[in-house]
Amino acid sequence: MTDPLSSALKACESRSAQPEALRFAFACECVERVRHLLEDEAVVRCLDTLVDYLAGQADRHALDRAALEAAALASQHQGSRSLDGVGHAAVSASYAVANALAGRAVQAADYAAYALVYGDGGYGAVCDPESFGPEKSWQLSRLEHLANALEDPGGMR
Repeated sequence: MTDPLSSALKACESRSAQPEALRFAFACECVERVRHLLEDEAVVRCLDTLVDYLAGQADRHALDRAALEAAALASQHQGSRSLDGVGHAAVSASYAVANALAGRAVQAADYAAYALVYGDGGYGAVCDPESFGPEKSWQLSRLEHLANALEDPGGMR
């Protein structure tokens, strides 16, 4: 069974003249929603590189360097020893950034959703799968908006 976001992304990419731009833009928007949960300024700088790349202010080499750095930083995050959600939210947000920079939009979206749910206390991420519903709905809606914006000659707004 394929999850709805993967299916939607595949459909949007198939009709897009710029599938990579769509993937990065979508991943970036998902991750921006959890920016406030990032604890490491180096991870924030990596996210800023993605934002700059999308704005045409950073090149692919800078993006690739930031992707490697974000992956290393995410894997080194100590997280939390309890299920209070706070440390887990930061870890998930860091992994969201790493996946976004690597162009893995669905994984970035999944980690961002986990970060938001963990940030709300953690219980939902562990015991209530429906707690992801509002974020997953937003993600599907935003993906469709971005895909339509890329088809428009005016681009993304």
